[in-house]
Amino acid sequence: MVPVLASRAKQAEELRMIPAETVQEMQDAGFFRVLQPKLYGGYEMDPQVFYDVCMTLAEGCMSTAWIYGVIGVHNWQIALFDPKAAEDVFGRDSNTRIASTYMPKGQVKPVEGGFRFSGRWGFSSGCDHCDWIFLGGLIFNEGQPPEYRTFLLPKSDFEIVDTWHVMGLKGTGSKDIVVKDVFVPEYRTHKGSDGFMGTNPGRHTFTADLYKLPFGQIFVRAVSSAAIGGLQGALNTFVDFAKVRVGDMGNKTSEQPPAQLAAAEAALAIDEMKLVLHRNFDVLMGKIRKGEPLDDIAQRVHFRAQAAQVVERCARHAYALFSACGGRGIFTDFPLHRYLFDIYAARGHYANNPDQFGRNYGAVLLGRDNTDVFL
Repeated sequence: MVPVLASRAKQAEELRMIPAETVQEMQDAGFFRVLQPKLYGGYEMDPQVFYDVCMTLAEGCMSTAWIYGVIGVHNWQIALFDPKAAEDVFGRDSNTRIASTYMPKGQVKPVEGGFRFSGRWGFSSGCDHCDWIFLGGLIFNEGQPPEYRTFLLPKSDFEIVDTWHVMGLKGTGSKDIVVKDVFVPEYRTHKGSDGFMGTNPGRHTFTADLYKLPFGQIFVRAVSSAAIGGLQGALNTFVDFAKVRVGDMGNKTSEQPPAQLAAAEAALAIDEMKLVLHRNFDVLMGKIRKGEPLDDIAQRVHFRAQAAQVVERCARHAYALFSACGGRGIFTDFPLHRYLFDIYAARGHYANNPDQFGRNYGAVLLGRDNTDVFL
């Protein structure tokens, strides 16, 4: 699919959303089933498979890989909810897709059997291709810290507002979502604390080891791994260009030290980031399979900080490749700048802030308490 996605990248940018035929092709290929429960036709594969698919798609079009990472991970999260929620989503059609925006923007009012729910959220990637959505909200109980929950709503309960005019990840269609005073039953909510502690309501129905992973560990890689594939796409583009390019002054790009170093360092970084990604999930899945608890918070903080570094590292290497292209790199028909801007846009995601999560990790190393529950 990589060359096909590359050929459609410009169309996706012009549409400001991924073409419907691309989403259908991913569906037909079974990509959205990688993390989906077997009870509803899923494959329950290890997360490493999911991220490998995401990174490979990004070599052709990072916007496509981005919505795959976001939508695809929802088919994992639904297994954390009360099983009635999964039946609502997949009971009639196991190909149903779920969008999201987890910002805690929801106004929540407890009522009998559930909640009245309203709000406006931004950045719902791929929402045009989805019939359900996960939305974030806070429940305030007197004398207690706010309780974060994810609320699951059908398409009939939300409105999509097209605000997506951006400099990168243009094809993700990450539009705004508006909800006006709808009822959400209790069973269609999921507590953030359950995702951290592994006490999810669905754990007795969806018993595969895959669903014992902490939500924070698996989600953050869903919004950073596309950048690794995007950097590989940028490197592929640069290598094809630099091998044959002779500059206006008669210099061969392939003989220029900055070009050689940029290519080498990007390739090494990609390899390292993939190795760390696989290693971390090998460790987590290995513990689960041995029946060991995932109570090593320092390790989870370590893995979280590594995930947060990915996009900024990719951005530095993508910029070095761009710089080594000389003047040719600024033309709009030169595909490398698309990867560059897409990676820059991914850096704007809250989960991809290396400073915040790096400081928390450093504090834990220095004997301070962990302050992050999204691990």
